[in-house]
Amino acid sequence: MYAITVENLVKKFGDFTAVNDLSFEIKSGEVFGLLGPNGAGKTTTMSMLSTMLKPTSGKASVNGFDIRTNEDDVRKSIGIVFQDQSLDEELTAYENMDFHGRLYRIPKNTRQKKIAELLKLVELDDKKDNLVKTYSGGMRRRLEIARGLLHEPKVLFLDEPTLGLDPQTRNHLWDYIAKLNQEKGITIILTTHYMEEADKLCHRIAIIDKGQIIAMDTSEKLKNDIGGDVITIVSSERDNLYSAIKSLPAIKNIELHDSSITIGLQNAEKHVAQIVNMASEKGILIDSLSIHKPTLEDVFLHFTGRTIREEEASTKDKMRMMQRVRR
Repeated sequence: MYAITVENLVKKFGDFTAVNDLSFEIKSGEVFGLLGPNGAGKTTTMSMLSTMLKPTSGKASVNGFDIRTNEDDVRKSIGIVFQDQSLDEELTAYENMDFHGRLYRIPKNTRQKKIAELLKLVELDDKKDNLVKTYSGGMRRRLEIARGLLHEPKVLFLDEPTLGLDPQTRNHLWDYIAKLNQEKGITIILTTHYMEEADKLCHRIAIIDKGQIIAMDTSEKLKNDIGGDVITIVSSERDNLYSAIKSLPAIKNIELHDSSITIGLQNAEKHVAQIVNMASEKGILIDSLSIHKPTLEDVFLHFTGRTIREEEASTKDKMRMMQRVRR
């Protein structure tokens, strides 16, 4: 059974197409990741599925409800954690949770029981009476996840859930997300530009770039499609090197980039000497050479010709966190 189905979904803002003909399905109980750089269309897709934005064309359903014609039913059956904080800093953690529960008309006794349970789940029960403005960034994200689960949604949307957090807090939050999925069977769809996050959490990953899905599968299958190993060669004569080695039978795939060549093949150690010798015979200088197992970074590079750098978002992360602190 599918928790989410998307068919030919498009969103345009004037002449700009933010989401371009997306189609995919997410099984109930699955953790599904939309992985891509900033501006790829991840948040726009999430906003349409959660009914905050109307699609330009195409259709989608969440928990069996059409996002165009059954907006209220969709909203009642989902939880969402936004990129930017939506907590009231002048209220305590308990008060934020209680207010959310009242909005969903959860009966008082049930509400109190669920709040206590969820605050314990995210290890904030001993801080429930503290004002949110005294919380760290990681504590706020945990509270937002707890709040999003209060009305027992079948699907939880996490939009860049660890954005701007330090690596230790990020890893801690990953454990909570995995625990939620395993223990409660909640379907989770998350957007991220962190390779490690998608690799660790997601059962399947859709790599999205410029509003389109360019690859979709499990992390392992995506990496295996490249080849058993990846050789990265930096050379000022990469065009000549590419022409010289591209027809070698051992090479599964080869890509020419602005400053390097990446080669996918099995048992790289057996073939690297052949590549180096061929370059030497033709007088081609190799500046550096490295061998590693494929990563999602290599997958993205393979399909787009460029890398996702976490540094792409670092400035925006810092600005966003500064805005949160000021607020």
